Amino acid sequence: MSSTSAESDSLSLRQQAIVPVAANAASGDIVKLDAALSQALDAGLTVSDLREILVQVYAYAGFPRSLNALGALMRVLESRRQRGIQDAIGQAPVRPIPTGAALLTAGTANQTKLSGGAVKGPVLDFAPAIDEYLKTHLFGDIFERDNLDWQSREFATLSMLSVLPGVEAQLQAHMRISMNVGCSASQLRQIGQVLADRVDAGAAQRAHEALERQLATLSG
Repeated sequence: MSSTSAESDSLSLRQQAIVPVAANAASGDIVKLDAALSQALDAGLTVSDLREILVQVYAYAGFPRSLNALGALMRVLESRRQRGIQDAIGQAPVRPIPTGAALLTAGTANQTKLSGGAVKGPVLDFAPAIDEYLKTHLFGDIFERDNLDWQSREFATLSMLSVLPGVEAQLQAHMRISMNVGCSASQLRQIGQVLADRVDAGAAQRAHEALERQLATLSG
């Protein structure tokens, strides 16, 4: 799948299904996650798609939430298999992931493209290690994996960050990144609506406020 896709005015059913999966995985609500995973598989997400989303959870909500969510996916798949449902496996990454200095270079390029410019700041200067980890692990190891497109990764990221209180600055940054990779304002509004309908009113409000701030920046 390509890193970006054509801008659309609405989310597909598949894209909508990403939202409760990512949000409930990040919040640790396994009961809601189980239902969301089944609905996502019914909507056409593959095992590979869901595995990628749940691995990405570690970058925003930590390894424990990611591991628990992956365990939930395994149980859901087994339950469906026992009921005779054969879910599509999907694609593994095709492009080789760079290593060493090449990974840092690739991750830096991805981060710059997603953010619309070089990313700098006092926190990154104060702790250079976290800057390197962001470039190599998140924008390198994760965003170099080409079996999930960048828009889908951003829909997942927005959903994860919206459900986590206290990360409004990061949510705001990814609202901008989402528009940089071609996500429309209408699509981003739909994320908030799906959060309201299927996850949590507080998460929906945080997503709405971040989008309105981003749109105000663009119009100003």
